[in-house]
Amino acid sequence: MREHYGITITSYSGARHYTVTQLMRRFMAGIAIFIATCFLGGFLAIYFLSYQLNSLNGEVLELQEYQALVKEKNESLLRQQKLLQATVEEKVAALSVMSDELGTIETMIGLSPEPETALYQRLDTASQTASEKRFMLSTIPSGYPLAEAYVTSRFGMRNHPVLGRMALHGGADLRASIGTPVYATADGVVEWAGMNDSGFGRLVKLDHNFGFTTLYGHLNKTAVSIGDYVRQGDLLGYSGNTGMSSAPHLHYEVRHLHRRLAPGPFMEWSWENYDVLFTREGKIKWDSLAKTLRKQTVAPERRWSQLAPPLSATSS
Repeated sequence: MREHYGITITSYSGARHYTVTQLMRRFMAGIAIFIATCFLGGFLAIYFLSYQLNSLNGEVLELQEYQALVKEKNESLLRQQKLLQATVEEKVAALSVMSDELGTIETMIGLSPEPETALYQRLDTASQTASEKRFMLSTIPSGYPLAEAYVTSRFGMRNHPVLGRMALHGGADLRASIGTPVYATADGVVEWAGMNDSGFGRLVKLDHNFGFTTLYGHLNKTAVSIGDYVRQGDLLGYSGNTGMSSAPHLHYEVRHLHRRLAPGPFMEWSWENYDVLFTREGKIKWDSLAKTLRKQTVAPERRWSQLAPPLSATSS
């Protein structure tokens, strides 16, 4: 085997001769192989890193999309939070106003709840009490039967203007020119409507709940018929001067179980002046009536079936 090789490089300026031994040839071959290996390894590394980079770029894009989605949801949640916060603030303000107004209503209807009582309990109690009072004011005679009323003769003994002797005046006379509208002072049913021979002339008589009746006498004309159901404030007729009357006026009576009562407290009875009737009219068992009424307001669907009085044909 040859131990060395000769290499001649020729150019225009002459020729140069180099001697390469076997060892150096192997060394150069090794270097060439190493360089080739490094190149191949670098190429593979670059290819692998490029693949990884593409994969990472894809993951970055997915993360960016996810981040954008999360950001959008977060902004939506923030908007919802602001709306909810505004709603909560409105509700808090409304509850504050409601509490103040409820306090006013409680004062008006005579309630004094404990400070620690929950708002819903106060509302329930106030609603119940208000329902009771509203029902009583609509089913028991209350207020005046005329839009503008002036009492000319009150309940009690007096010198009868027609008979000329002392007699019990069983109601109240209200000043009214002929043709003045007359209204019902409570819900009820018309027991009588027309001329009456008891001295009341043309008369309307209403039956109400709990044994109450009201009479409207000396009318010029009636606007209802026997058997009609009327609500508080409905037109009954027009005042006049019929019957045993010395001048145009309305004779108004309130009766309970056929007993005449002074109509003054009933005419003055109102939401704002609620206690006046109970303090001035002691002939009625108000406690018993209130207990019955409380049951009725709890179960309103049973109200008329249990409390509506039977129709009677009692005379005036």
